[in-house]
Amino acid sequence: MTNESTPKFSRHTVRRVLRYAKPYWHWFLLALILILATVVFELWQPMIIEKATDDFVGKYVDISSEGLSVSELRHIRSADIKGVLFMGALYLFSALMILGLNYAQATILATVGQKIIYNMRSDIFRHLTRLHVGFYNNNPIGRLVTRVTNDCETVLEMFTSVIVSIVGSIFVLVGVMASMLHRHVQLSLAIFSVIPVIVVFTLVFTKLTRKLYRAIRGKLSDLNAFIAEHVSGMKVVQIFAAEEDAQRDFEEKTEDLRKAHMRQLMAFAAYSPVAYLMNIVATAILLIYGGSLAMGGVITIGTLIAFQRYMSRFFDPIQELAENFNVIQSAAAAAERIFDLLDTEPQIQDAEEPIHMSSFKGHIEFKNVWFAYQDEDWILKDLSFELLPGQRLAFVGETGAGKTTIQNLICRYYDIQKGQIFIDGIDIRKIAVEDLRRNIGQMLQDVFLFTGTVKSNIRLNNENISDEDIITAAKYVNADPFISKLDGGYDHQVIERGAAFSAGERQLLSFARTLAFKPSVLILDEATANIDTETEVLIQDALEKIMQGRSTIIVAHRLSTIQNCDKIILLHHGRLVEEGSHQELLEKKGMYYKLYKLQYEHSSDF
Repeated sequence: MTNESTPKFSRHTVRRVLRYAKPYWHWFLLALILILATVVFELWQPMIIEKATDDFVGKYVDISSEGLSVSELRHIRSADIKGVLFMGALYLFSALMILGLNYAQATILATVGQKIIYNMRSDIFRHLTRLHVGFYNNNPIGRLVTRVTNDCETVLEMFTSVIVSIVGSIFVLVGVMASMLHRHVQLSLAIFSVIPVIVVFTLVFTKLTRKLYRAIRGKLSDLNAFIAEHVSGMKVVQIFAAEEDAQRDFEEKTEDLRKAHMRQLMAFAAYSPVAYLMNIVATAILLIYGGSLAMGGVITIGTLIAFQRYMSRFFDPIQELAENFNVIQSAAAAAERIFDLLDTEPQIQDAEEPIHMSSFKGHIEFKNVWFAYQDEDWILKDLSFELLPGQRLAFVGETGAGKTTIQNLICRYYDIQKGQIFIDGIDIRKIAVEDLRRNIGQMLQDVFLFTGTVKSNIRLNNENISDEDIITAAKYVNADPFISKLDGGYDHQVIERGAAFSAGERQLLSFARTLAFKPSVLILDEATANIDTETEVLIQDALEKIMQGRSTIIVAHRLSTIQNCDKIILLHHGRLVEEGSHQELLEKKGMYYKLYKLQYEHSSDF
């Protein structure tokens, strides 16, 4: 992803945003027609006032100066009153029509806007699920959450309010200018003389606020990332009594965001007075020049009043555009960041014609595999080994030897730089990623549970797994007894990350989840670590059941857990240094023997 503070806004971004709106073009056309009808009624209102003034009110003023008696004036005025009432009724009708049309177009755009943002959010989340694991190591979660939530809401506001304002304002400006020019060209041009000043200032303002809003979106993303990270790690913060440091860092980031907002507000505060000043200048031109034309009989009083009404409608759209610049710029910055994320290419992709496999026999082979997370900082170096169907293979070695990396490569969370990895004789890069990962069950030390029910955490939205399958799997791995005691049983609500469960209970749920998906290959990353003795007995029994007939790879830290494996491989700095059964490796009295003796001397397990 590009740097948060320097995205490049372009017409291409606009086209991509509008592409989401394309399926609903007929609804936008209807909204456009409604907006046009609204503008027609708005332009009609000054005409009604002009006609009422010239044909009825102004007429009464004229004849009253001719010295007619009061009774004569009343007789003439009675007919004019009816005309005024009729004009008033027309004005009220136009106002009601404007209200109804505004409601209709606002409802249409709000509905369509929600559909557009639904599609955009779906695309973003779908794309996030396809990105490789390394992407999440380099991008704060809070920033990604901002893309899916805040940024989409900002783009939604552009569809539901800004587009309406812009289109409506253009119609109003064109209509007002045409109506004014139709009535008196010279007076209209005199009033329009303020337009160049507004246009120049608006262009300068737009360029400035674009930069300011990019900065705001970047600092908001940083703040969200900071909050998400520290809320997730609050236990660590409290363990090390780092609350004050965290608060200080939070206040610094909040202050940076506040300053960015203040710079934007100051820019907008400078624009509004200029727009207001031009309105005052135009009003002065109308009073001086228009007043002299009215007194000279060139235009009527009604026309002068109509000009005043049109002029207010002329400046309203300009000010509305200015007031919507914040939304426009914010939406532009949000759209840039959304598409910047969507343009991040997944590093792990299917081959052009992937091989689909419903299950594996479990024959795994690494052949001269070299792998580095960055450049040529090799984690695995020319690694070769073979796991036959149904065998159990364990990896041991010091931290950083490459044990976890092997797991990641088998599941193809990363692609290797050199060598080949085969499953059942097929290069894993040719196997469909979905089929590959569905057939490999990974059970880690840190079990992640989602907010929802116990049942949904085992099923993981896979509707092919029935309730009976869930219960059967839970019983098989010894999870049913503790699940049955929960309030609601399998419908018990799990809080975020399963914090209310013990480590052992989370692990048993992980086993049930894995078994429900019926994998062909198992990968265990010290699944019994940090588990109490009683629960470990249940887990060991569950593991024995799950591993029956399945190829199993075990990453071990405690050698007591892997003594019955068919093969043990000891890794050192990414290379295979010893290979054999537990007894064979002890007899060699090499590195494995030393590691075993070291653990034996410091552990009651041996």
